[in-house]
Amino acid sequence: MGSMIREFRKRVRFMIAPLLGSLALVYLGYTGVQGDGGLLAWIQRGQDVAEAKQHLTVEQGRRDTLAHRVALLRPESLDLDLLDERARAVLNLVKPGELILLQRPADG
Repeated sequence: MGSMIREFRKRVRFMIAPLLGSLALVYLGYTGVQGDGGLLAWIQRGQDVAEAKQHLTVEQGRRDTLAHRVALLRPESLDLDLLDERARAVLNLVKPGELILLQRPADG
């Protein structure tokens, strides 16, 4: 019985290093795929960047449109039609003889 225990301890001693090495490889592999800096996080960041670029393109278009409208309101390039439109919208004014059509909100 004593020799069997000695044999068991001897075999366990030789198995500890490969077991710890295997566990380390499993941990590093899991972290490389699932961790904060892993493959899945890298893919998600790429998708986030693509979405942000698309959002940036839309917002730049809106900014350019507004910049153009602002340029039309500058004294050196004043567009009287745009000025009239903005003044009426902001001040809620109409010219005499104009007809205003009001829409009812949709029921729902």
